[in-house]
Amino acid sequence: MKKNIGCIDGIVRVIVGLAILGVGYYFKSWWGLVGLLPILTATVRICPAYLPFGISTCAAKPEAPAAPPAAPAK
Repeated sequence: MKKNIGCIDGIVRVIVGLAILGVGYYFKSWWGLVGLLPILTATVRICPAYLPFGISTCAAKPEAPAAPPAAPAK
């Protein structure tokens, strides 16, 4: 599978995931385990929710320079 989570998106997901885990621990709720999902997607760099929409937050790769035109035949 092609990676579709960029660097900043991954960092935000880890921070949000840790916050959800912390809130779940604070309130002693199993719902805090939902925080593992953004951490997991940041770790593997693939978000299944992005796939149907074709979203990618990865940096665009620079295109290779075009080859020079061939010399005309004589």
